[in-house]
Amino acid sequence: MNTSPQTDLLDVLTREGVLINASVCYPRFHKKLRAADLGLEPDQVSERLVSLGHKKLLPREALADLALVESRTHALIEKNTFPFLGGIGHFLPNGKLVDVQEQLNAQQVCFRTATENFLHRYADTRRQALADWRAAIGQIAKTHDDRETLLAQIESAFPSREFIEPRFAFEVHLFQIAVPEDLGMELISFADQNEVRLARHDAVRDAQREIQSGVESFVGECVTELRQQTAQLCEDMLASLRGGKTNGVHQKTLNRLVKFIDDFKSLNFADDTEMESQLDRVRSQLLGRSAEDYRNNPSATRSLESGLTDLRNHARDLATRDARDLVERFGQVGRRKLQLAG
Repeated sequence: MNTSPQTDLLDVLTREGVLINASVCYPRFHKKLRAADLGLEPDQVSERLVSLGHKKLLPREALADLALVESRTHALIEKNTFPFLGGIGHFLPNGKLVDVQEQLNAQQVCFRTATENFLHRYADTRRQALADWRAAIGQIAKTHDDRETLLAQIESAFPSREFIEPRFAFEVHLFQIAVPEDLGMELISFADQNEVRLARHDAVRDAQREIQSGVESFVGECVTELRQQTAQLCEDMLASLRGGKTNGVHQKTLNRLVKFIDDFKSLNFADDTEMESQLDRVRSQLLGRSAEDYRNNPSATRSLESGLTDLRNHARDLATRDARDLVERFGQVGRRKLQLAG
């Protein structure tokens, strides 16, 4: 198959990183609320106007440790990846792969501990939850019979430990995307074979075109996103310096910029040399001093504010530019590397 520039660009991209998916699964302990639970007839509740929603069988704190692992895992993925082609996956650059894997492994250990603790105290948690429901159920149902019916439904909605145990899972999957070249043919009648072959050829061609057309815009969006993040960080730091909340320059503020520069280099798979050189300049010129040095030297503090302002303005300007030339250079350099490697 003849390769196009877009196909080559995709080949380069797949060697610069992987698609990653991380999922945290555990029972949510929700039960849908029905009209009968409130002592109402179904026709007394308009689905167009009223949503009965779900009852939480367990209090929020019972699942807090698991929810914390889930939120941290999602935040970790969001921080270190780029949404790929409309969100079908998350692109993780190779420079971040080891760090992200180590952090995900740590979250997996936390998830395993939280799961074991939850299952260990599940019987007590269930018993206490039913007691709490019995005390609160009078605010939901109208009559004694309705209250007893609702309590029985809630009690029956609690699965056994043996049932829920396999439903806890922490999974991480890595993928690489490739343009399809052909689709196989199953046993079909001779009369239909040519028609099916043509249809499948068209489907493959459409898939190729859809993937290829999105790759160039994806790389450009990643470049723009990192530039926008640079500008926003500078804006936040300037607001912190001028807000007076930390009595001038704080070491955490400087460390935040140091970490951002390191993260930028790991995420900069498209080789945005212009933005990276600006960050390197800021590191050498502004981050050699401690926060205490800055607080004791008003002139140096003014230089810091001026440097951050210049970096912010430059990053904003770069973020508004068309990244097409950078994307093309990324593809050309990547193709040369592939040819040398071959």
